[in-house]
Amino acid sequence: MAYKHDYDKILTRLTVILSKLNDGEALSVKELAKEFNTSDRTIQRDFNERLVSFPIYQENKKWKMQDGFRVEKTKSLEDEIVLDIIEKITESIGGKFSTKAHKLLSKIKNEDFNPIYTKLNIEDISDRFADIQVLETAIKEKKEVKCSYDDERHDVYTTTIQPLKIVNFEGFWYLLALRGNVLKKYYLKNISNPKMTDTTFETDNELDTLLDESISVWFQRDTEPFEVKIFADKSAAKFFKRRPLPTQKVESLNTDGTMEFTVKITHEMEILPIIKYWIPHLFVIEPEWVQEIVEEDLEVYVEKMAQIKKQ
Repeated sequence: MAYKHDYDKILTRLTVILSKLNDGEALSVKELAKEFNTSDRTIQRDFNERLVSFPIYQENKKWKMQDGFRVEKTKSLEDEIVLDIIEKITESIGGKFSTKAHKLLSKIKNEDFNPIYTKLNIEDISDRFADIQVLETAIKEKKEVKCSYDDERHDVYTTTIQPLKIVNFEGFWYLLALRGNVLKKYYLKNISNPKMTDTTFETDNELDTLLDESISVWFQRDTEPFEVKIFADKSAAKFFKRRPLPTQKVESLNTDGTMEFTVKITHEMEILPIIKYWIPHLFVIEPEWVQEIVEEDLEVYVEKMAQIKKQ
């Protein structure tokens, strides 16, 4: 099943913030919000909730590490478990980020042994850090980028884009950018030779909302969301209770363990792969045209399978 992951951007931000504090820097919420291209509220939440257990304080609107403190080894069992999980997640991200995160986490953890294991299958992009650095800088400074792109269907072409976010969906990395006024999703590894220009552009907070409500990279910006109603049998229902889809709303929980729920999407491909993954345990109740796509694809599958068996 495919879900949007946002742990990578949160962990990256917290790791950098802790590293800066540990180096003695005084940090401004507004400056950090600008650096990470996020809201003041998100950064304030980092300090007030996510980093509350660390020896930090606010003075004259600047966050600092307490005098005489470095990042100390944790004595809390709960903190130790959280750090173990974070460490394994960062290992899945790989590359330099994993190395730096491990180095910082080793300052906090009491021992190297980690009883936690994760299997996230996140694409390794450590060989693209130079290009990513250019893109990150352009995103923060809101400057257009000229680059080459291989769309895997035609020849490589050169384009100028307005980069908005580097995101990870289903383990793959993408760059969200505007070309003209159209939101485009570029597979990160197919971007080459990015060069930041002097041309600036303006953005709004619309993209953050779209990402929060998206299920996969197939989400659309200029399409009115529509609702899909789904029936889950007992085998599937428990999984959608444990980890709901974005915008999921339970319509009924039945005594036999089944359930009905709805999700709002902007493109049918946000939900179709999930339906197919769970066949025969999920069924589209409405709209009927979405269920018809599932049935047509199943017919094609059966026909092709029959042809393969004849060969």
